[in-house]
Amino acid sequence: MGTIAKLENVSKEYKVGDQTLIALQPTTLEVREGELLLIIGPSGSGKTTLLSLLGCVIYPTAGKLWVEDNFVNDMSQSQLSRVRLNTIGFVFQNFNLLAPLNAEQNIAMPLQLMGKSGKEADKKVKGALELVGMTDRKNNLPKQLSGGQQQRIAIARALVTDPKLVLCDEPTASLDKDSMGVVMQELRALAERGKAVAVVTHDPRLKQYAHRIVEVNNGIAKEVTDF
Repeated sequence: MGTIAKLENVSKEYKVGDQTLIALQPTTLEVREGELLLIIGPSGSGKTTLLSLLGCVIYPTAGKLWVEDNFVNDMSQSQLSRVRLNTIGFVFQNFNLLAPLNAEQNIAMPLQLMGKSGKEADKKVKGALELVGMTDRKNNLPKQLSGGQQQRIAIARALVTDPKLVLCDEPTASLDKDSMGVVMQELRALAERGKAVAVVTHDPRLKQYAHRIVEVNNGIAKEVTDF
């Protein structure tokens, strides 16, 4: 299985007035196909900064970052947005589904952004719905779905473009225990089918679903070997 994202001594700083805020200390890390990487740490630890770097949302301040052989440091904003659209699927804590659209239409959104429509797009949407076991809910609006069902639709939307890398920001924070288990089992199954899946969380209960764990504290990321 190949490496999808690679950080070499990557750090991120922000200037706030005349102060420098260090969001992430120099970090070296690989995100690989076929595994679920759990990025765990308390609020404000730097884990969301790490996810934003992997997601090509922000540039590193120092160090080198590659996402699927793209050298992020040298890319323009439009090149970054193309990588986000074609290579990365995002799953968020609050699902980010569009209220007036049904499940099927929500899943189709990234394909429309890519300019795909018609039979090929319909086939991809159908496949994504099947993958998360939500075919029977395809005509439901978000408000007609439970939190766990909404998150599964959000995962299907992230998968519909067949991304190499799936990034999840606190994907279970709004869910009850049963829904959490269903969603994490699906994310782990995705990894085992060959995707690179990175999940940011503050919840130690998710450790059981990980193949690898990185703990982030005060901007310092360290891989955990015993869990």
